Amino acid sequence: MSKKEFEQRRARKSLREMLSVVEERVGKVEESMENAKEDSVQELLDSQRKKLTETNDALEAMMMALTEETMATTKTLSTRIEELEEELALCRAIVRK
Repeated sequence: MSKKEFEQRRARKSLREMLSVVEERVGKVEESMENAKEDSVQELLDSQRKKLTETNDALEAMMMALTEETMATTKTLSTRIEELEEELALCRAIVRK
């Protein structure tokens, strides 16, 4: 084997080694990018979940307040209806006399 052939083989081997190292590093970079994407998506999902939970809590509080208000209004109206029925009964009794 001539000196020139030896140097060419050595250069090819060196290039193969460098290519292997570059491919390994590219793989690591791609993996890091994929992990970063997954982390970003997870952060976005967590953020949206937090907002939805806060909105849900606020809506539940509003529903409870409205339910209490409705119950109070219903009780007041029931009392008033009873009063009016008593007055109506009294009026009917007076008219019949």
